[in-house]
Amino acid sequence: MLELFSDPQVWASLLTLTALEIVLGIDNIIFISIMAAKLPVHQQQKARQLGLALALVMRLALLASISWVATLTEPLITVLGMGFSGRDLILLGGGLFLLAKGTIEIHNTVEGHEEDSAAPKLASFGAVVGQIIVLDIVFSLDSVITAVGMSNDLPVMVTAVVIAMAVMLFAARPVGDFVNRHVTVKMLALSFLLLVGVALIADGFGFHIPKGYLYFAIAFSTLVEALNLMAAARRKRKKAEAH
Repeated sequence: MLELFSDPQVWASLLTLTALEIVLGIDNIIFISIMAAKLPVHQQQKARQLGLALALVMRLALLASISWVATLTEPLITVLGMGFSGRDLILLGGGLFLLAKGTIEIHNTVEGHEEDSAAPKLASFGAVVGQIIVLDIVFSLDSVITAVGMSNDLPVMVTAVVIAMAVMLFAARPVGDFVNRHVTVKMLALSFLLLVGVALIADGFGFHIPKGYLYFAIAFSTLVEALNLMAAARRKRKKAEAH
């Protein structure tokens, strides 16, 4: 084990894989943050921590059964001459779930259903955690397949996943609070989930969309929104100074 990490190439692989796992975990953090916001304030942090802990457990379990994960890429059923593997079916299901959930959340946000009543209806802890688990399975499978494709050393993959999840756990609360504090940022986050859902469905049908395109789109949109927020804050400050 120690000899393995004395190799500079192993460290380079670890750093690269860790960075990639963190990037791949962004959509996980966004979904968990949006779902946790539906809970009472005192339960939100617990939901975030439980969601990320379950994601870590699922990733480690999948890494421990790499041989089984490999079988998920073999054709399982054939529909209209097109073969679908277990992985394809999971990605299709997850993509459809993200599209449906993202659309519902955007509808509720735009229509203002969450603010229509003085006491908005809160979701149950079990329902929120259940939905987080469903998406954790999809994101974990995608993450592990990526890790397996980049490294052949199980200790390196496990270390990268653990480090990435620790970073995500640290970032989950501030990211979640920021997203839910700004409606426009929340809309961007939901739009990002729709993009990820489309990418998962396409992947399930055998059309791979490089994640780099998706992350560039959301990064550019986030930059534009950051400039908008800075401009709004400047206008607010000047208005306060004028009074």
